[in-house]
Amino acid sequence: MKLRPHHLLCTQGYEGKGYSEDFVENMDAITSHLRNSRDAMVEIVLSTDDICNKCPLMIGEDLCETNEKVKTMDRKIVNYFGIEEKNYIYNQIINKINTNMTTTIMDDICGDCGWYATSACKQNILGGVC
Repeated sequence: MKLRPHHLLCTQGYEGKGYSEDFVENMDAITSHLRNSRDAMVEIVLSTDDICNKCPLMIGEDLCETNEKVKTMDRKIVNYFGIEEKNYIYNQIINKINTNMTTTIMDDICGDCGWYATSACKQNILGGVC
């Protein structure tokens, strides 16, 4: 499964809401798999991923209606946590992120996201739920 860096946070805060029915159905399947498979492998990519593929904001390969915003969030995840384009075990990489996450860092990464105020991201990541 391919994930862009900031989707490592989104998959933890996702609560069944989304941009479209196709997006929600895809995100439900992805998050269910990641949350229920302790050894789920993810390939980190700095481009469109398996979540983007069903998003109505995706224009094309590596191009989104909010491209600069998502690229900025990805860069911040890479810089704060040393994430690279390679394969990881999902639970290990989110544990690394969550252990080192602070409110200040999370606000910096996710503050411009429209879902941030209405999702469980802060609660799940900073509260140790995931």
